[in-house]
Amino acid sequence: MTETLNRRTFLKTASAAALASSVPMFVPSTAFGANDRINIAVLGLRGRGKSHVSGFMELDNVQVTTLCDPDMNVLKERQKQYEEEYGTTFKVEQDFRKILDDDDIHAISIATPNHWHSLATVWGCQAGKDVYVEKPMSHNVWEGRKAVEAARKYNRIVQHGTQRRASESWGKTVAAVHSEKYGKLTVSKGYCCKPRWSIGYEPFEQPPAHLMYDLWVGPALDDRYHANLVHYDWHWFWHTGNGDTGNQGVHQMDVAMWAIKGATLPTRVWSMGGRFGYDDQGETPNTQLSIMQFGDVIMLFETRGLVGNESKMDRIVSNEFFTTEGRIFEGKFYPKNGGDPEPINFDEFETDVKPGGIFGNFIDAMRSRNEADLNAPVELGHYSSALCHLPNVSMRLGPQVPFSKVPNEVMDNEHVFDSYQTIIKNLSWGIGGNLQDMTYQYGVELEFDPMNEKFVGNEAANEMLSRTYREPYIVPQDV
Repeated sequence: MTETLNRRTFLKTASAAALASSVPMFVPSTAFGANDRINIAVLGLRGRGKSHVSGFMELDNVQVTTLCDPDMNVLKERQKQYEEEYGTTFKVEQDFRKILDDDDIHAISIATPNHWHSLATVWGCQAGKDVYVEKPMSHNVWEGRKAVEAARKYNRIVQHGTQRRASESWGKTVAAVHSEKYGKLTVSKGYCCKPRWSIGYEPFEQPPAHLMYDLWVGPALDDRYHANLVHYDWHWFWHTGNGDTGNQGVHQMDVAMWAIKGATLPTRVWSMGGRFGYDDQGETPNTQLSIMQFGDVIMLFETRGLVGNESKMDRIVSNEFFTTEGRIFEGKFYPKNGGDPEPINFDEFETDVKPGGIFGNFIDAMRSRNEADLNAPVELGHYSSALCHLPNVSMRLGPQVPFSKVPNEVMDNEHVFDSYQTIIKNLSWGIGGNLQDMTYQYGVELEFDPMNEKFVGNEAANEMLSRTYREPYIVPQDV
C-alpha cells in the first residue's frame, strides 16, 4: 500500500489557494439543543444527494447551507433549483476540502461515488464534523474499518445510508424472524435484481472544463476520463464502484445480516458470476450468486441485472427468510408443509428502530451526542458494506469455467441450488439462447476471520481487502 498521508499532512502540502492550513484536526463534541440550528453541507448533488438536501431541509432547525459538487454545471443547476424551491440562498463549493475548514458547518452529508466514501468520512471526522455517508460506506473492507476508527477517535456521530434500518416495518419483520415463532432461521436471502443493461462504449478523452476531475478521481488510481464514469455508470468500474451487489444490493445485504442474530462478518465466502448478454465498457458483474456462512445460518444473495423489459424475468429487490418451518416473505409466512400462506401480525412484535427516518434520526443523535441513538451507526455500515466486498473478492479471484460445470458449492442446500437454477434460467432468457459456449467466473471458496477481518491462508484475497491509493488522496493507516 502507498505510504499513508493523513489530512493534517495533506493540508500542509496542498495549495494555499485551495485550502486553509490552520484548521484544527479535532473539535470537541458539544450537544445541540432542540432550538439550536444544525448546518449541513451536502457533498455530491447529481443523484442521491438530491434526497439528502430535501431530507434535511424538511427538518426543524436544520439547514443545508452549502452545496458541493466537483461538476460546476451540476452545482449551478442545483443551486438555482433549490433556491427557487426553498426561498433561501445556498453557498456553493466545488472543492469539498474547503468545507472541512468551515467552522459554521456542523455536519457533512456524503453522496459522492463509492471510492470517496471512507476518505471523506475520515477527513470529516478529523475536521470535527459529524457525518452522514451514503451506502456503501467503503470501497473496500480495510478502509471501512478506518472510518469506524475515525468516528470513535474523534467522537463523531456517523450515520450510514442504509435506510431500511430506520424502517419500523423492516424492524418488525426482523423481529418476527428473531422470535422463532415461524421456525429457526436457516437461510437469510437478499435479492438485487434491477434492470442493468449495456452502457456501451465511450472514448478516453480530456475531461470537460466544468469538472474538477482530479478531485473527482481522488483515491482511484485509474485517472483516465470517459463519459461512462460521470455521473452514474462509475458503479460498473472496479476503481470507482462495487457493482450492483455493492450499489443497490447493500440495502438488502444489510437486512439479510440484520435478520441473523448477532451477525457481523462471515466465516466462509463464495461467489460466482460475470457480465453477460452484451459487450460493453463495464467491468463489474451484472449477474452474481453469493453465499456466506454465519454459524448454522447461510446468507444467500442474488444479483441479476438482465431483468425488466428486455427479459422474461421480473425485477425484484427484497429479502426473504427460510426457516425450519417455512418461509417469511413480504409480510406473509409460507408453511413448509404447503399450507396456505398466512399474513404476519406485526403488531405482536416490537422493534428498537428509532423514529425520524434515516435523516431525522441522524439529527436526533447529533443533538444527544449518543451513538446508541443511531439506527445505522458506523460499524453496522462497515459490516453491511463489507458483506458486499467479500463476495466480489471471491469471484474476482476465480477462473473462467464453462457453464457445463455446476459449482459444488450450490449442491448442499436446496435454497442455494434453487438460486443457482434461477441464475441459469435468467441468463438463458437474458441472452436469448443457451449457455453452451459461454463461461462464468467460478469464485474461490474463502475462509474468513471475522475478528481480525482477514482471510485465512489466502494472501491474494487479503491484498484485495484494501487498495493502493492515489496521492494525495490516501486513506490513512493511523486516522
